[in-house]
Amino acid sequence: MSKKIRAVVALGANLGKPRQQIEKALSAINHLEGVRLKAISPLFQTKAVGLTDQPDFINAVVLLHTILNPQQLLQTLQKLELDFGRERAIRFGPRTLDLDIIDYDGLVVNDQNLILPHPRAHERAFVMEPLARIVPDYQVGKHGKAAELAVTLLRQKPDEMVTILA
Repeated sequence: MSKKIRAVVALGANLGKPRQQIEKALSAINHLEGVRLKAISPLFQTKAVGLTDQPDFINAVVLLHTILNPQQLLQTLQKLELDFGRERAIRFGPRTLDLDIIDYDGLVVNDQNLILPHPRAHERAFVMEPLARIVPDYQVGKHGKAAELAVTLLRQKPDEMVTILA
């Protein structure tokens, strides 16, 4: 069996029934071949970033172990997005499910399909705050630890995070 790699994936949805879609996606991720969930953040209701004239998002972050290489993991997650009805019509637009690989065991990748670590994750409270809830000391590229980044982002962008959902 191949080595298990630690990866971080962010989840988001704001179309249909976003909370239920995130919950179903978490279950689906845990049943993917070669992938096991190790930690799941609380769910957050957050304001849209970029294209702001759209419904709030439900966001979460997971820590997982995988034997898939980064490209295989990306393809697997993109197939799952499609299974949930994902359409890529508008950049930063509304979506039924968005799955982003934030980090893959510290690996640096820069190709046309995948950039790791995720190039904007450290700027997004809706990624850093959930990650800080499950792995506060997680090193996010060269930008710092998840908990430190979350505190800074929440201070700079207090309106970006709305609420934790019970």
